Amino acid sequence: MSEKLWGGRFSEQTNHDVETFTSSIHIDKRLYPFDIEGSIAHCTMLAKQGIISDQDRDLMIQGLKKIEQDIDNNAFPFSHELEDIHMHIESRLTECIGDVAKKLHTARSRNDQVALDIRLYLRYEIQVILSLLMNVRKTLIGLAEQNSHVILPGYTHLQRAQPVLLAHHWLAYYEMFSRDSERFQDCYKRVNVMPLGSAALAGTTFPIDRQYTAELLNFPIVSDNSMDSVSDRDFILEFLSHASICMVHLSRFSEELVLWSSSEFSFIELSDAYTTGSSIMPQKKNPDVAELVRGKTGRVFGSLFALLTMMKGLPLAYNRDMQEDKEPLFDGVDTLKACLSVFNGMIGSIRVHEKMMVNAAQTGFLNATDLADYLVQKGMPFRDAHHCVGEIVKHCTNEKIEIHELPLNDLQTFSTMIQDDIYEALSIHQVVNRRTSYGGTSVKNVKQAIEKAKLILGIG
Repeated sequence: MSEKLWGGRFSEQTNHDVETFTSSIHIDKRLYPFDIEGSIAHCTMLAKQGIISDQDRDLMIQGLKKIEQDIDNNAFPFSHELEDIHMHIESRLTECIGDVAKKLHTARSRNDQVALDIRLYLRYEIQVILSLLMNVRKTLIGLAEQNSHVILPGYTHLQRAQPVLLAHHWLAYYEMFSRDSERFQDCYKRVNVMPLGSAALAGTTFPIDRQYTAELLNFPIVSDNSMDSVSDRDFILEFLSHASICMVHLSRFSEELVLWSSSEFSFIELSDAYTTGSSIMPQKKNPDVAELVRGKTGRVFGSLFALLTMMKGLPLAYNRDMQEDKEPLFDGVDTLKACLSVFNGMIGSIRVHEKMMVNAAQTGFLNATDLADYLVQKGMPFRDAHHCVGEIVKHCTNEKIEIHELPLNDLQTFSTMIQDDIYEALSIHQVVNRRTSYGGTSVKNVKQAIEKAKLILGIG
């Protein structure tokens, strides 16, 4: 006869290769504190409902806490024969307290048990990720404040477009990471639903109190449909989707750090603590951390698509395919946390090359739009002004000179509307400070945005 906890109807031992193939203990053993937390709540509820005695409850809780201590201290043996963390704990509990342990699984199934464990785990990890995002957002606000006067080129199509404040650029990423925080907070609501008590798929005949179990585990609500409870992995898909978007933001930022730290840009220097050297070229200082964050984005994308592909064809309710949800989830969580943590340290150590940024913002006709706006304010239709400035730019390109370096007489050959006040209008600081529309890059706007962010983040 099989010695499995589910082996009553089996007459042959499980094939060894099958045991290894179906085992998930190497992956799901990290769920042990949540599995034990859920089991303690479950047996507490069973005792409250008179399904087991208070004495049985106390023995179970004592045994479960001992098992948790053993796992914490690396004194717990794991084996493929017991498949998963749930069966490991139940089997060990039987060894510790005897047959009383066999009552623990009353009115539950591994299906609702694992659904609970994952929700408890992800609920915890989302809080960690929100804290890491908070750190990144605070660092960005610090960078913005420190560099609130620095001007650099803003880019479109990776071509110099218009001058902006560096702080405005940092604040753009602050907005991205703020949206990431909002998404994870919203996802948390759907993670924070208690599935235990759904049993295998149809509920249970025992007079359980799911609301009480939810209270013990700090869940605000319980799931409404037992079949959906055990087969729902939408909350994981949602989390990995949000994690992927967050990684996109980290990757875009990393790409700019790689570019900006190159000798072609020389806008910034990354700390030695967050760069590496070459095994053959002594002069090299490589932005490996930024590159790895950019590269690890693909891992999180892969986790999302692996789970989407796994779930897309599953009939209700639980299917063993769903065992494959944990590895992509765990890897997605681990990767995102590692990237956020190291990224925060890296950007906090950035040294800005202010002169290189300002010099770059003063070349490439970044004030061309302002000349067009100037002509419009003098009465010229915008399309005519656009064409006129285009001709001026073409002339300046041929002469290898910037617009603001042209003598007034030369400028007036293109339009007599241009007067000597044009040079003030074309100065880089004026170009920046006239962008006073809400959300624009003027000094006043940016300072207000920083103060607003500090208030949100609770920065004094």
